Amino acid sequence: MPMNARGSNPADLFTETAFTRKKRRAEMLAQCLFGTMTLAMVIPLALILGYLAYKAAPILSWDFLTTNPTHGMRKGGIWSALLGTIYLVVLSLCISAPIGVLAAVYLNEYAKDNWFNRIVNLAVVNLAGVPSIVHALFGLGAFVLFARLDRSILAAALTLAIMTLPVIIASTKESLASVPVSFREACWNVGATRWQTIQAIVLPNSISGILTGVILQVSRTAGETAPIMFTGAVFYRNIPEGNLFAYGIKDQCMALSMHLYTVTTQVTNAPEALPYAIAVTLLGTVLLINATAIVFRVWLRTRKKW
Repeated sequence: MPMNARGSNPADLFTETAFTRKKRRAEMLAQCLFGTMTLAMVIPLALILGYLAYKAAPILSWDFLTTNPTHGMRKGGIWSALLGTIYLVVLSLCISAPIGVLAAVYLNEYAKDNWFNRIVNLAVVNLAGVPSIVHALFGLGAFVLFARLDRSILAAALTLAIMTLPVIIASTKESLASVPVSFREACWNVGATRWQTIQAIVLPNSISGILTGVILQVSRTAGETAPIMFTGAVFYRNIPEGNLFAYGIKDQCMALSMHLYTVTTQVTNAPEALPYAIAVTLLGTVLLINATAIVFRVWLRTRKKW
C-alpha cells in the first residue's frame, strides 16, 4: 500500500482526532442548550394557547363573532368589539406607518451627525419606553381636548399611532442601514438624485424589514387598553350586525381588549368560557393580520436580488 511523505497511511489523514471530537462534542452541547432554550419558550406558549382554546370551545363559533353582546354582555357575541378593534388597528397603522417610514428615511439618509439629530434619535429610543397610560393622558389632552376631536376612533387611533411610532422608526432605520452603500454609490455615479436612489433602490430592498416594524405595531396596538379607554372606547355600543362600515371615525367604539377587561372585572354571572373566547378572538385577530404581513414580507424577500 502506498505511503505518504511522512510514512503513514493516506487514509489516516481523514481520521477524526481528539481535537476534532472535542469540537464536535462542544457543538452538540451548544445545539442541545439552544434547543432546550427554544423549547422553554415555545412549550409554555403552546400550553397557554391550548388552554385558552379549550376553555373557549363551548361558546366559540361563527355566531359568536358576528353578533352583538346582549343581556348585559352575558350572552350574544363580540361583533361590535371585533369591528372596533379592526378599525383602531387599521387606522392607526395608516397614520403611523407613513410617518414612521418617512421619519426613518430622513434620519438615516438625510440627517447629518450633529447634536440636534443625536437628540432626536435619543428621543425616539426613549419614547419607546414610555408607559401606555402616559400616552393615554397625552392623547386625552392633545387630541380629545386640545384638537377637539372628542372621544372617537380618530382620537384613539392617533394616540395609538404616536405610541407605536418608535417601533416603526427603529425597525425601518435598521432595514435602511442594511442596504449596501455601494448600491447608493452606483446610482449616484449615473446621475440619480438622493431621492431617486431612495425611491428606486433603498426602499424596495428594505421593505421586508419595514414590514417587521409594522407587524410589531399591529401586535401592540390590538392589545392596548389604557390609550383607547381614555380617548375613544366605550363600555357598550350596539351596531348593525354584519355591516363593515357601521362605525365612523368620529364615533366611539368597543374594542376587544377593553371588552375583555370589562367582562372579567365588571360583568357578574357571565359564562365561564366568555373571557377565554374573547381572548382567543383577540389573539386570532392579531395572528391573522401578522400572518398576512409575514406572507407578504416573505414574498418580497424572494424578489431580492442580493
